Amino acid sequence: MEYDLKAGAKRVVANLRELAAMTSDENGAQRIAWTPTWQKARDWFAEKMIAEGATISIDKAGNSWAKIEGESEAAILIGSHLDCVPNGGWLDGALGVVAGMEVIHRYGKKGVKPKKTLYLVNWADEEGGRFGRSLIGSSAVSGTMDIKDIIDLKDNDGVPLVDALKAYDVDLDHIMEVHAEFADKNITGYLELHIEQGPVLEQTKKSVACVYGITGCERHYLKFKGQAAHAGSFPTLMRQDAFLAAAQASLSFREIALKYDGVCTVGKASVTPDVVTIVPETCTISLDQRSIDPEKLKAMFAEAHTAAQAAAKTHNVTVTWEKIWNIEPTIFDPQLTKLCKEAVQEETGEDTTMYSGPLHDAAEMAKIVPSIMMFAMSAKGLSHCKQEDTPDADLEITASAFLRLADKALKA
Repeated sequence: MEYDLKAGAKRVVANLRELAAMTSDENGAQRIAWTPTWQKARDWFAEKMIAEGATISIDKAGNSWAKIEGESEAAILIGSHLDCVPNGGWLDGALGVVAGMEVIHRYGKKGVKPKKTLYLVNWADEEGGRFGRSLIGSSAVSGTMDIKDIIDLKDNDGVPLVDALKAYDVDLDHIMEVHAEFADKNITGYLELHIEQGPVLEQTKKSVACVYGITGCERHYLKFKGQAAHAGSFPTLMRQDAFLAAAQASLSFREIALKYDGVCTVGKASVTPDVVTIVPETCTISLDQRSIDPEKLKAMFAEAHTAAQAAAKTHNVTVTWEKIWNIEPTIFDPQLTKLCKEAVQEETGEDTTMYSGPLHDAAEMAKIVPSIMMFAMSAKGLSHCKQEDTPDADLEITASAFLRLADKALKA
């Protein structure tokens, strides 16, 4: 019996709503990695895939894998993530996993055996929502993770990342073994579907787009250190106010972003002693810088250093930098890009392409295997919040386009 694309797309939406009902509350989705709600989502994924005849496994990085044997050992991998940021949206990451589940359904025990072997992976901790380090599962598989960068991380409650991962059978002494294991899978292409998380597609009245690349990112903490003093008796021009230095630097970062057509975000800020009547002695901020152009990203980073130092000097404080993480810009595989554009055009009659500002696991996978992404429009451009949404009609168009892409890749 011929596969029904429209029915498959509707199943994707139905499964997304089922997952959201299980793992959300009045504040949004709560599938934060290394928490019981995330585990609930992983269990749901495994049960659904076993019912479709897939083989299920969890690797030493916490990634959940489903497999359908094909006619050949050459394989296509579909991937995304079920984890989310705190109080996140119902579609971020989940759309890609659930669309992949529909591909498994198409070629599982009720379907026709695919030409190539099919893998679907639910990556562990794409978001970094608890410990601030994104792409943990996929960077372990790609081999780029440096254990030194994550071994000392703690969450907001002081729980070490090492302990949180061990609770889910992930040991940092063995996590990198997944890199060698990946080679045994003989994967020839990686596909990922995601929501745009921005306003471009909605503004241009498009439901879906082929994504040709992902911006690079520099992510750091900056700590400005001055001197605490009485808020009433210490003269303004004599103060060593760490907060003012951080604020001045933050405004400079915005100008740097505009200059290079990139983005700079200060998403976290904390002061000590954190008392109304005391001049701040320290102020720690995060800085996230992104650009699709590697040279512009380097220039943005260099100028941010200069701006922070200038702000520190102006306010007679010091500033130190701590690297959280960085990744180079990614341009996707030309052949898979061609197949993706074909799938979008067949579904919509239009050739729509764009690059991604947000980071995705595909950026890690592109380092070791030909990769491609597809985007669904985001209503009002909102994501990482409970208002995140995409109308069902647009979700169904996107899911259908992705199912077309998966079919093309499995037959190529």
